[in-house]
Amino acid sequence: METDPMIRHIVMWRLKAEDAEQRAADILAIREALEALNGRIDGMRLLEVRADFSREATSADLMLYSEFDSRAALDAYQDHPEHVAAKAVVAPRVSERRLADVES
Repeated sequence: METDPMIRHIVMWRLKAEDAEQRAADILAIREALEALNGRIDGMRLLEVRADFSREATSADLMLYSEFDSRAALDAYQDHPEHVAAKAVVAPRVSERRLADVES
């Protein structure tokens, strides 16, 4: 029996703040806003936000890793009011965003 593939939604950001204290505060605010969505959006299995420790010139500062039951669940997440509110916490703190949506 064939099942629908799981969707992985991965986002990486570079933060605007250069000051270590402000960066730490921004990471915490973003992490709290996004991880609070766990268990609140149908079809979302998992959402984690983690900070990069390598501090390489080419690395992102922060990464979101999430899993969804389907593409439809990912689409619903994008427009979900609680996710829209969380994006309002993220947007003013980041200078660059990259993402990948993949099936497995």
